[in-house]
Amino acid sequence: MDRMRTDISFRFPCHRVLDELGNVTAELPPFAHDAEDMLRMYRLMTLARAFDAKAVNLQRTGQLGTYASCLGHEATHVGVAAAMRPEDVLAPVYREYATQMWRGVTMREILLYWGGDERGNDFATPRQDFAWCVPIATQTLHAAGAAMAFKIRGEPRCALAYIGDGGTSEGAFYEAINLAGARALPVVFVIVNNGWAISVPVAAQTAAESLAQKAVAAGIPGFQVDGNDVIAVREVASRALAVARGGGGPAVIEALTYRLSDHTTADDASRYRSPEAVRLAWAQEPLLRLRKFLLQAGCWDAAREQVLLEDCAAQVEAAVAEYLGTPKQSTDAMFDHLFAQPTAQLLEQRDIARRYAGKSGSH
Repeated sequence: MDRMRTDISFRFPCHRVLDELGNVTAELPPFAHDAEDMLRMYRLMTLARAFDAKAVNLQRTGQLGTYASCLGHEATHVGVAAAMRPEDVLAPVYREYATQMWRGVTMREILLYWGGDERGNDFATPRQDFAWCVPIATQTLHAAGAAMAFKIRGEPRCALAYIGDGGTSEGAFYEAINLAGARALPVVFVIVNNGWAISVPVAAQTAAESLAQKAVAAGIPGFQVDGNDVIAVREVASRALAVARGGGGPAVIEALTYRLSDHTTADDASRYRSPEAVRLAWAQEPLLRLRKFLLQAGCWDAAREQVLLEDCAAQVEAAVAEYLGTPKQSTDAMFDHLFAQPTAQLLEQRDIARRYAGKSGSH
């Protein structure tokens, strides 16, 4: 007996509104005609870059722990943030600072976390957003679980999970999108394809022509977008979130960008990337593209750019001062929230930690 055949297209055109020179190449969505809306996105992208540079400097001078840079990802992070609603829930990885800052996470909280202080995960504003997730791909399951709760409760909210290109090779990612598709959950998965899973290029990770096509196996829509184009990212993310909120089910969005920095401050990308590839990527970076668009639109100029840079520097320095001025926790903090009643072994470890801390004068 002949089996029924289904023809499925695995081609996903990459959506773009602005080219590398900031020229409009597709119809502008309504929000792109709002100068203040566009400037708000540009200001946060600029602030995120200023913060990122300062954080790297703090790590290099021993005032911060290992840090994951977001350099080059600003358009994807801000475009997604602008598409979300406050009541939505974010499940980040560990470098989506601009998305978190848009949603109310402070620079001081980010610095505290990377300085080894878990109080940085206790966000003052987006209380229901998830903390940073260093284990790869587990945050996609967290987002799917939150989305299931929204559906059961009948709440018009969405969960959104970030994941890197390397993370899509993990089983947890497939489990999450399969559950989301089977249950038609209100969740959007954003793959930030920056070309590298630390030192492993995408071509060595998968034979798939795109990462967006991985959505096909879960029976859900997949989209590919130019991740250096903040307008295109926001437009695609807004549509996917609106469909999910309306009961239309989940989506996978692949944002094509480039990691202009090392993977983290513990990495040296010059050992596996060519200088020419990085030079070409800098010519297409997101701030340059949006700045040119704003200049051509007549709502930006060199004077306002200088004022913005000075303001961003001042904001970052104020956050650093807050971070450095935050009293250190005692070593007891490592044991405070593990069990309602600490075990004998934990109490013994706590005492040992106290003795060592006393010797160094840090307790």
